[in-house]
Amino acid sequence: MVTRAISATESGSADNHFVPSVALGNNPIRIATAIVSTLPLLALGSILVVLFFNSLPAIKYNGFHFLTSKHWNPGNFYANPVTTNGVTHPILANYGAWPLIVGTLLSSLIAITIALPLSVGAALIVAKSLGPRLRNLLGVFFELLAGIPSVIFGLWGALTLGPLLARDVYPLLARHIPNVILLKYFRGTTGSGEGLLTSGIVLAIMIVPIIASTTRDLFLQVPKLTEDGASALGLTQWEVTRNVTFPWVSAGIIGATVLGLARALGETMAVAMISGSVLGSLPTNIYSTYTTIAATIVSQLDSALTDATGLAVDTLAEVALIIMVVTLLTNVGARILIKKVSTTSLPVGRGI
Repeated sequence: MVTRAISATESGSADNHFVPSVALGNNPIRIATAIVSTLPLLALGSILVVLFFNSLPAIKYNGFHFLTSKHWNPGNFYANPVTTNGVTHPILANYGAWPLIVGTLLSSLIAITIALPLSVGAALIVAKSLGPRLRNLLGVFFELLAGIPSVIFGLWGALTLGPLLARDVYPLLARHIPNVILLKYFRGTTGSGEGLLTSGIVLAIMIVPIIASTTRDLFLQVPKLTEDGASALGLTQWEVTRNVTFPWVSAGIIGATVLGLARALGETMAVAMISGSVLGSLPTNIYSTYTTIAATIVSQLDSALTDATGLAVDTLAEVALIIMVVTLLTNVGARILIKKVSTTSLPVGRGI
């Protein structure tokens, strides 16, 4: 009887002290954590749903050739609208997104081609060759450069960098680049500084701090003993970097590159100010004016709102949906590549 009483007392004590903590402590925290963790997914899903339903009329009217056509003609807003495939639209309206897609991908490719080696090289020097005080100072400058508004970069590119390159650099490139298949796009008319190459350079400068600061932190996380052990085996500094440091952080570098690429794909104001915002034509060389999806949305939105049928706004929603899908596919592909690299590229056994 005494044993049962004690057990009951201990059981009651346990109930009084532990059960409330589980009910009031762990469960609410878990519920709140679950809700907060699903918010980004819900936000992304809601954006995709809204864009899809807003772009349905444009998808029905433009059809599949929207992805391959070069024409961009909103039609006559002052004439009586007509109806095609159940969609009311201005007469002669004809839209094509192929130049926008090509311009977005080419400018981002140029930017990442320039920015990646610069960022990784700068991060490697800062992390491995400088003292802590100078390293922290340069880290502050990286963060300050990343925080400059894009419109400042656009203004600088349009008024200073673009004219300088068009006057002193582009003519030399166009004149002295060999006339071979891979380099023929560097030849031809160089223009006034607005165009594909200038935009790519400005985008590269904008994403260098993103990639460099992330990569610098990755290099600092490589175990010092592992690098010292490789040096003790007779490896040179470059061999240690190539065979130990880079494989250790390769997955992280891919992730940082995707962050920079996403910034380049979605950049709006800077590209709108430097690209020339030319609709309906593909760039003939690397200096040509062009436009991107994001720049087209911001430059055409005002005129699209004057379309009483709403087709112009629906078409902008359709191109916004395209850039969302491209960005998502880029991130998914990067995740797959990171997973593959992170399980095979470590210089030591997995789990160490």
